[in-house]
Amino acid sequence: MAIATFDWSKIKNVQKLHRFLYAIGLGPVIGRIILLLTTTGRKSGQPRITPLQYEEIDGCYYLGAARGVQADWVRNIQSHPQVELRVGKRRISGLAEVITDPSRMADFIEVRLRRHPFMIGLIMQKAHGLSKHPSREQLEKMAANEALVVIHPQNVF
Repeated sequence: MAIATFDWSKIKNVQKLHRFLYAIGLGPVIGRIILLLTTTGRKSGQPRITPLQYEEIDGCYYLGAARGVQADWVRNIQSHPQVELRVGKRRISGLAEVITDPSRMADFIEVRLRRHPFMIGLIMQKAHGLSKHPSREQLEKMAANEALVVIHPQNVF
């Protein structure tokens, strides 16, 4: 899989841009596809803000972690599952659940492919070396190294 050769350092610049866009008041625009996740640092205990693509499904927020349980934000959640989200103008507190089941992860990717065929298809090609329309078997194989985080909202403010 091409994911091992993907340059993850480029992501940091994109994340800075997303945080900036929220900071200048464009959260309602980019909040359609990007939320800000605030976790508690597992070592520092300090708040850590990470912009992430998401899908809202049945009132919960689903976040895919291409780096799986090695992603810092996922490791923070494993230590401190209470999180906050900023989605557009809304602020939401919730409880995060980390899921590593490849079948559930593949279900999530299929939803994303249906909702955003161009964008997710491009990610499948560039980051994972798959076709824009991968098979279920390919999705489950890819998902074996990834994680899914489901945020169950508790309060909206």
